[in-house]
Amino acid sequence: MNAMLKPNSAAPVTASLDTRPARRPRRPLAANSTTRARQQVSATAMKIVAPLVGALFLLLVWQIITVKNSTFPTPMVTLTEAVKLFSDPFYRNSPNDQGIGWNLLASLQRVAIGFGLAALVGIPLGFLIGRVQFIGNMFSPIISLLKPVSPLAWLPIGLLVFQSANPAAIWSIFICSIWPMIINTAVGVQRVPQDYMNVARVLNLSEWKVLTKILLPSALPYILTGVRLSIGTAWLVIVAAEMLTGGVGIGFWVWDEWNNLNVPHIIIAIVAIGFVGLLLEQALMALARAFTYEQVSN
Repeated sequence: MNAMLKPNSAAPVTASLDTRPARRPRRPLAANSTTRARQQVSATAMKIVAPLVGALFLLLVWQIITVKNSTFPTPMVTLTEAVKLFSDPFYRNSPNDQGIGWNLLASLQRVAIGFGLAALVGIPLGFLIGRVQFIGNMFSPIISLLKPVSPLAWLPIGLLVFQSANPAAIWSIFICSIWPMIINTAVGVQRVPQDYMNVARVLNLSEWKVLTKILLPSALPYILTGVRLSIGTAWLVIVAAEMLTGGVGIGFWVWDEWNNLNVPHIIIAIVAIGFVGLLLEQALMALARAFTYEQVSN
């Protein structure tokens, strides 16, 4: 009788109420992939459509200017002249009659020499200023005084010292390119974490090891930023310097075309100068990404 009153151990236990919220139904994978595809197409369209709209707006403004000023060439006239000009960019009839390709190459050669000399001097000097406090205090007022001076103000000094137009133009590029490299390199060295320097002191590393293993990798993004700023300034200065010094170069070519009242060629030269400057900047941005493994902002 007592055995009959005992609860059955094998009987099922009543389940308690489930208070957990109901799961939301998962979206199909096809719908997610379709949404991502639409977003990618939209982003790509924005990257293509927006520049096209900007170019059309520029052409519209240009066309309106030609209506108000009959001496200003229309976009179609300029395009026709550009096709003729770039069909043979490397002709050479005389020293003062050469194609636009030779003039661009001459300007790039001057920029490469002046910019390279500025890098050879500016980057090591920036390391010294950032590493040694006495040298930093010594050069800081000099840099603050000379950095705001217009690069063209240095051109007469170059003509006086070198007695020639080509070295004077290279000197102007050198003096305008060196300041961003010095300042950015010094800032990069000064911002190296103190913990790194403490570890180097504990390990008794040589100055060369500190330079190559700690300072250079840490300051490299700053150095490349200074290099990028310098190349833009150098390409900007060479055009103005060549207008004053003459000879072969895109700046002299623009001034010569102005003396001939050939306005379409001046506009073509402006576009060519901007395009070459853009290529130089993009090349240095790609170099910065390759060495620092991080996105370099505009």
